[in-house]
Amino acid sequence: MADLISQFGSFGWALVAFIVALSIIVAIHEYGHYIVGRWCGIHTEVFSLGMGPVLFSRVDKRGTKWQVAALPFGGYCKFLGDANAASVGDSGEVAAVDRRRTMLGAPLWARSLTVLAGPVFNFVLSAFIFTAVIMSQGEAADPVRVADLQGLPDSYAQQLQPGDELLSINGVPVPGIEGLSAMLDGLPEQQVLDYLVLRDGSERAVTGPFPSPPAVQGLTPGSASYDAGFLVGDVITAIDGAPIFAFDQLITAVNDAEGGELVMDVWRDGETLQITLSPRRQDIPNRDGGFETRWLIGISGGLFFGLATETPSLGDAASLGVAQVGNIMTTSLSGLYHMVTGAISSCNLSGPVGIAQASGAMASQGGTSFIWFVAVISTAVGLLNLFPVPILDGGHLVFHAYEAVTRRPPSEGALRVLMAGGLAIILTLMIFAVANDLFLCP
Repeated sequence: MADLISQFGSFGWALVAFIVALSIIVAIHEYGHYIVGRWCGIHTEVFSLGMGPVLFSRVDKRGTKWQVAALPFGGYCKFLGDANAASVGDSGEVAAVDRRRTMLGAPLWARSLTVLAGPVFNFVLSAFIFTAVIMSQGEAADPVRVADLQGLPDSYAQQLQPGDELLSINGVPVPGIEGLSAMLDGLPEQQVLDYLVLRDGSERAVTGPFPSPPAVQGLTPGSASYDAGFLVGDVITAIDGAPIFAFDQLITAVNDAEGGELVMDVWRDGETLQITLSPRRQDIPNRDGGFETRWLIGISGGLFFGLATETPSLGDAASLGVAQVGNIMTTSLSGLYHMVTGAISSCNLSGPVGIAQASGAMASQGGTSFIWFVAVISTAVGLLNLFPVPILDGGHLVFHAYEAVTRRPPSEGALRVLMAGGLAIILTLMIFAVANDLFLCP
């Protein structure tokens, strides 16, 4: 019974997180359609957050009905005279004088901008979130200074303190931030190293662990480590009885296991426990734009100390935020291409169940992780809506392009067939994704 209650609690938490994330993304998407349509002279009759029975509604001074519906899994804008959109009640005939205010009667440029605005607003939301997070977290600053320290077992002989400036490690001078990674890669994998630091204006020799210990600083939702019960802050001290003290040793052990079972000794808040898991094969994007298949357990690491940071300029942070949006789009398109060609597994496609689980997992790791996740999903939703599939925004833009070239819109019969085909494609994709979540890719 206790396990059942625990599972229900986890499911409920994931569902709430998913609804919150989806509601934010849908609201921004539909508001993009609404506000740009309004700027272009197209009237919105209904703006709905959610589907189904209406829970709450109000009509504003422009005659738009704003409503919250009972099923929080979507939303829509119903434009004046739009007989194909979901609606509440009968909109009736549109007078000829109002035709310019309808989606069908507006100029082609106005319709195209209104349709395009939904995905664009998703991208803007993502870029804004990424920029805000980058601004709040800051960038590592020179000289290299310790901001905070991760808890480690006593055997690591950790003597550094927040505020220490790193001068050398094992006799190797510490360069600036840009050269730090290469310098750390050249250090010997020893449990205890000698550090020379500048503390309170004077140099001091202290001891400390290998800079990148096998400590859990992040967990991938749905991964082997997440399912096995690892927590952020855990430190892996041994694998199958063999002591480890560097994150690269963990990577090597996972690769060598090739999916076999690993028994890990884990230090957690002063206590030691054992966790058993098996690595899973996953397709990981590489720098060449392709994918490589590796054995992974879903743990990310880093330095055992946080680096002192400085707040970047708004321009630099915004540039990084926009670049992050572009990177997600590029990786997503590459992943889809490689799935279609059979180069990587179709298990890389997650459905609503998988996304809900990921939402709950990211929310449990903190507000920043959840907000970042919302930005990632917002980019994915915007990109998906640009696919040239009827019923999606991209499909409507294809119809608009056809109209621009031929000087006439597609016939009503052709539109009905294409929309039915687009709906069938989307439903098939959703069914396949749900099957992946529940049955095909456990």
